[in-house]
Amino acid sequence: MTIGIDATYSFGPNLSGVGVYSREILNELARLHSEVHWLRYYRSPRYWQSFSTLPGARRRLLLDSVGLRSPDLFHGLNQRLPKKPFRRQIATFHDLFVLTGDYSTAEFRSRFAAQARHAAAQADHLIAVSEFTATQMQGLLNVPRAKITVIPHGVTPLPIPALPREKIVLNVGAIQTRKNISRLVRAFQSLPLDWTLVLAGSSGFGSQSILNEIAASPARDRIRVTGYIGSAELAQWYARASIFAFPSLDEGFGIPILEAMAAGVPVIASNRSAMPEVCGEAALLVTPDVESEIAIALRHLADDLSLRESLVRKGHARAKEFTWNKAACATWDAYRPFLEPA
Repeated sequence: MTIGIDATYSFGPNLSGVGVYSREILNELARLHSEVHWLRYYRSPRYWQSFSTLPGARRRLLLDSVGLRSPDLFHGLNQRLPKKPFRRQIATFHDLFVLTGDYSTAEFRSRFAAQARHAAAQADHLIAVSEFTATQMQGLLNVPRAKITVIPHGVTPLPIPALPREKIVLNVGAIQTRKNISRLVRAFQSLPLDWTLVLAGSSGFGSQSILNEIAASPARDRIRVTGYIGSAELAQWYARASIFAFPSLDEGFGIPILEAMAAGVPVIASNRSAMPEVCGEAALLVTPDVESEIAIALRHLADDLSLRESLVRKGHARAKEFTWNKAACATWDAYRPFLEPA
């Protein structure tokens, strides 16, 4: 049996959420099903980059050359499928926020929409990473619910060093409009002067206006923008932080929420999109476009040690529910009907 997977986003120094998903699901599926011949396909130019980055023993193919070795099933991991179809194919959808908000350039939105519609129409089956994303697929792409299987992400807990907690509010994610950083910055200004806001992430769409607002903020001396950081440094910030604030406007899932919970940081998150189903009862939920709600939640957690401790306990339990083993097993179950003889 041969299964091909689009591994384009699975390697590199600065993995996005899709990159983490691609790496973890690939590795766990290969570990669980060593009897399968796994073919890793890469889009150009990532195909050529893979030879200098990845072990040479791995089977890899250029995705544009799909006719060279046709697997029994192909899985596109980022709501995309090649123009030339495989015999049977599945695609994972992470989010559709590009279609619902002003979070990207018009050119990117047009290209994304075309790719998403093509994948939704051409796939034999679709995987959504949350019920929220599944609902969007139904409403925006006219996908029948029976064609969708919801399989949440897992979380890989970082090795958290034993450091004392400090008066730090941590946010992890790109500095971009969708992440609602401007409102978080303004809400943070209401905390006492001994609190620090750490924004850990690379720059994205709309970042310059956000950075300008930070530079003009009366709290600018208490705000640290780290840029993209590796897992070791990120683990240190999770160890030091006393509050994790994630008031994003739209998420198809939200892996940093579970990372923070696994690291023992109490979480504030938005009450919309996929975040309520990821958080369960283990976070304070706020309306993300109401700045005062974010500020009140920050002050509430800053002032109430017992509440923080309660959310830490609930967060640890919640994070344990999301594993890559569970995600890979569910993905294999989604494959099975399409691996049987036609």
